[in-house]
Amino acid sequence: MEELKQTMRDVGRHMLNDPPSGAQRSRCRCENGRGAGYDVICTTAKMDSDVLVLCLLQRRRKSLKKTKRLWVHPILQLRSERGEFHSLIQELRLDEDRHKEYFRLSTAKFDRLLTMVAPVIEKQNTTLRQAIGPGEHLAICLRFLATGDSYHTISKNFRVGKSTVVGIVPSVATAIWECLVGEYMPVPREADWREIAEAFSTKWAFPHCLGAIDGKHIAIKAPADSGSLYYNYKGQFSIALLAVVDANYLFRVVDIGAYGKSSNGGSLSASAFGRALRDGTLNLPDDEPLPNGEHLGPVPFVFVGDEAFPLQKHLLRPYPERAIPVDQRVFNFRLSHARRIVENAFGIMAAQFRVYHRVIELSPSNAEKIVQATTILHNFMRWGHQNSPSTTGCADPGAALNAAGRMGSNTASREAMAMREKYKVYFNKSSLAVQPGLSWPGSA
Repeated sequence: MEELKQTMRDVGRHMLNDPPSGAQRSRCRCENGRGAGYDVICTTAKMDSDVLVLCLLQRRRKSLKKTKRLWVHPILQLRSERGEFHSLIQELRLDEDRHKEYFRLSTAKFDRLLTMVAPVIEKQNTTLRQAIGPGEHLAICLRFLATGDSYHTISKNFRVGKSTVVGIVPSVATAIWECLVGEYMPVPREADWREIAEAFSTKWAFPHCLGAIDGKHIAIKAPADSGSLYYNYKGQFSIALLAVVDANYLFRVVDIGAYGKSSNGGSLSASAFGRALRDGTLNLPDDEPLPNGEHLGPVPFVFVGDEAFPLQKHLLRPYPERAIPVDQRVFNFRLSHARRIVENAFGIMAAQFRVYHRVIELSPSNAEKIVQATTILHNFMRWGHQNSPSTTGCADPGAALNAAGRMGSNTASREAMAMREKYKVYFNKSSLAVQPGLSWPGSA
């Protein structure tokens, strides 16, 4: 009742301060057809007052709805007793295998990672409430990466607000990248490139190879007002991941965030790595003869890629078309045998972090942070594993990791074509025709 009285007082003040205008009076007289417009004016004023009453009542109801009824929901108040981090996860720490299945990290790796990122993600307690600890921050982020569950599901499992999860996952992913990238994805020096080339020669029978390069599409939710920028040739919205992988399935160079419409060659051309490769600022080793190939003269160290990449002095791609001579088929086979390492690395990462098996329903900037975190965590988990299998098949890269197809043609310089010819001649030498673990095409 008091609310209605207050509303009527507001209406009265409004009518005194803002009576019906002259235009309204004239229009009412014409429509009514009467000389005196007093009754019509009153009717108009009454209609205005009715509308105003309804508007003011609606405004008051909205203001009442905005009033926060609970400081913390009773379910969330039980976080320290029944939340996953304080109950289930503490039990999982007693079972190494189940802990690794839950987080994709062993307890020792989890604790080491927490030590590295805790100073960045730790929050201060206040007089109003106690902050969520860095361990729980990290657990929430890793669980999202390992499962790809929605923020709503994770918030219920850990008994925290959904808005809290929305803030935790991108911030912790950024902290993981910034704290680990210097140690687990350092910028390679000349000595590092030589070590990578030696590993490729030993494990994958491809000397002078500095890494396998490929691009993948990371499926994301369609960004608002983005048009076709993120729309790829497979009919999905995505961002591009361009990566260089060494012989031990470690990511050495990554470029993340290119528009989904870009091809592999376009992503490479626009990336910092592609510009450094063109400008010769990657600290690559100088040209040297191949092992037992001194008659071919100095040969540059190279990266290996598929047909989507351009042929350059330091970037090899296979010979095109199907009906090609045997010597070119042999070269293509050797290149494919080394290039599949990057496909395997994508498959391993997608199997570990099942966020890639779903469409990532985040903005492109936050999706980029997720990809950064998973690539560096992939290296963090595998760092020091030097006994990787050298004859295994290619792993399935997952539903949300799709090959970035070729768009347009690539032209090559004569120098690049002559360099590929030297590798073709080298791989077709009789002394190199048979290698342990290799089965040549058509030999079965």
